[in-house]
Amino acid sequence: MASIEEILAIERIDKDIYRGRAFDSALRRTFGGQVAGQALVAATRTVGADYRVHSLHGYFLRPGNSDHPVIFLVDRIRDGRSFVTRRVNGVQDGEVIFSMSASFHIDGDEGIEHQDPMPAAPDPDALDPLPDDAEDPVTRTLRREWQHFDVRKVPRDQMEFSDRHIAQQQVWFRHRAPLPDDQLLHVCTLAYMSDMTLLGSSRSVHPDSMVQTASLDHAMWFLRPFRTADWLLYDQTSPSAGSGRALTQGRIFDRAGRLVAMVTQEGLTRSGVPAEIASIVRPGR
Repeated sequence: MASIEEILAIERIDKDIYRGRAFDSALRRTFGGQVAGQALVAATRTVGADYRVHSLHGYFLRPGNSDHPVIFLVDRIRDGRSFVTRRVNGVQDGEVIFSMSASFHIDGDEGIEHQDPMPAAPDPDALDPLPDDAEDPVTRTLRREWQHFDVRKVPRDQMEFSDRHIAQQQVWFRHRAPLPDDQLLHVCTLAYMSDMTLLGSSRSVHPDSMVQTASLDHAMWFLRPFRTADWLLYDQTSPSAGSGRALTQGRIFDRAGRLVAMVTQEGLTRSGVPAEIASIVRPGR
């Protein structure tokens, strides 16, 4: 598996045109977090250093081919004094597979401040990482696919559930190795990481259901500085599922309890499909 720095090191082809490399993968489709992270890097390459991304809204329009690179076309929608807006289309074989809008805010603005408190969760060091020898072949594959990330799911018997949420899940995660002190790299890494496990929260109350899953859209807000090589708690809920789709939400806290980002995603959760189609892993991998 390539490092996150290699994944996010997109190539400039021409003004506002970039190419994201393809990497060896056991997944049937290009990982959505990879496409979103590379698209965000492309957008930031066209923005001045005084601006910081504060939100992105993306749509996964077609399944990407994980064997092929993605071309990113950046459209400079607006350059204002306080806010900058970019639209990015990710293209494979002449078709748009991902479309994203990203908004950037001038660094240094001040105003009111508050946040929700961090929910209770066991310490990540007391939890087991994803096992290399898990019985579930999908879990084994994802452990190898994300070998540079330490992902630790909170067991349900160690969670404090709220009666206001029907489906809940908590995951601690971090990048295993230290990363350079570059907030842009950490932001784009978190965009990559944010697609991990979130849709799985919709299945937390349907553990025996066989469904076909895929990310449909992904919205993210970056609220405070953070480091992705430090532990981050991904507190996830799924307020609704129906008609073959599930809505999921995630709040990301650092270990000090600061709310650093929020994510909303809708995904495909279609039942009644053969197992070989429902699996996200390529046959034989």
